[in-house]
Amino acid sequence: MTDIATRAAELLKDHRDSIDRLDAILVYTLGERFKHTQAVGRLKADHDLPPSDPDREARQIARLEDLAKRADLDPEFAKSFLNFIIREVIQNHKKIKE
Repeated sequence: MTDIATRAAELLKDHRDSIDRLDAILVYTLGERFKHTQAVGRLKADHDLPPSDPDREARQIARLEDLAKRADLDPEFAKSFLNFIIREVIQNHKKIKE
């Protein structure tokens, strides 16, 4: 391998190692987030509150879009990602309520 190809392979490995660490952080962060949303779901079920809170969801989406812009991340991607999470949380809250 040439010196340039060797250096490129090293850089590729470094980037992939960082991606793997970040993926682990994302998974553990989502796990922690869902622990809290489960607790919220139990509180809502115990107090006969609806599983969805559209006002809060709208505020969270706007907040995440702003954070995404500041993080140089596509705000539409961030919005889609949060909407996916919100749908999962609402489904979990409905299951808890049943």
